[in-house]
Amino acid sequence: MSSTGRVFTEAEKARMERNRIKALHLRQAKLVAHPYQKKNVNSADGEESVIKVQGTKYIDSGGGFLLEQPVISTNGQAITAGKEISDSNTEAAKVLNDALSIPVTFEECLDCGDAFVESYLFSNFGHAVCDKCRDQDGRHALITRTEAKAEYLLKDCDFDRREPPLRYISRKNPHNVRWGEMKLYLLLQVERRAMEVWGSEEELSRQHELLEEKREVTKVKKYNKQMKQLRMEMRSSLFTKETKSTHEHEFGADTYNEEDDNYTHTCLKCPYTETYEKM
Repeated sequence: MSSTGRVFTEAEKARMERNRIKALHLRQAKLVAHPYQKKNVNSADGEESVIKVQGTKYIDSGGGFLLEQPVISTNGQAITAGKEISDSNTEAAKVLNDALSIPVTFEECLDCGDAFVESYLFSNFGHAVCDKCRDQDGRHALITRTEAKAEYLLKDCDFDRREPPLRYISRKNPHNVRWGEMKLYLLLQVERRAMEVWGSEEELSRQHELLEEKREVTKVKKYNKQMKQLRMEMRSSLFTKETKSTHEHEFGADTYNEEDDNYTHTCLKCPYTETYEKM
C-alpha cells in the first residue's frame, strides 16, 4: 500500500521491482574511479572497468571516452597495450610531415610591394593586391555583368570566350532572392578587357555615340509608324461613317415604256434606277 492509501497489484509490484534493480545496476556501472589514479577500482565490485575492442583493452573513463590500458612489462616500464605505434599513427605522422614540408608561395602586392600569402582579390580574381591596399569603393570595386555590358559595350563572348576568361563571384540578387544569382566582376579587369576590345577610350566613346544615334533613329521610326497607324485608323472611321449615312434618292422625270407598259426614273445623285407601274 502506498502513502496515499492506494493498493498496488502484483503486476505493478513486479514492474517496480524490475525498475529498481535496473536502476541499481546502472548506478553501479557508472561508479568508476578516476582513470589517472594509480588503480582503477570500481567502488561497487572492486574490479577495473575494462573493455576489450578488437584485441585491445581500454579503460572506461566514465566521461564518454576510452583510454588504452597501460601494461607493466618485465623490466618495470609501462607500455601501451597492443603495438607501440600503430600503422594509423605512422600514416598520420607522414601526412603531417608532408604538410609541414610544403613550401609557401608569397605574392608581391602591385600597390605597396609587400609580400603576402593570400588576399581577397588574389583568391577570387587572381589580382595580386593585398587586403590592406584593397580599394573596394574605387579601383577595386565590383560591377555586375549587365552593367559592364551596357557601360563598356561588351558581349558575352568577351567575358567567357576571350582568353583569359574573366573571373567572377556569385551573389544573391538583392532586389529579389527568387531571381538568378548576380555575377560580380572586378571593375579594373572589366576596363582592361574593354580596352582590348575597342583599343582606346576614344573608340569606346565613339561607339557610344553611334549607339545613341541608332537609338534616336529607332525612336523616330517607331513614332512615325505609330502616327501612320493612327491616321489610317482615323480615316477608316470617317469612311465608315460616310458610307453608313442615310442616302435619299432624288429621281428625275419619268420615262414611259410602251412595250412593257411601265415607267422608269433614275436618281440624280446615284445611278440607281427604279421601274414601276402607275395605277
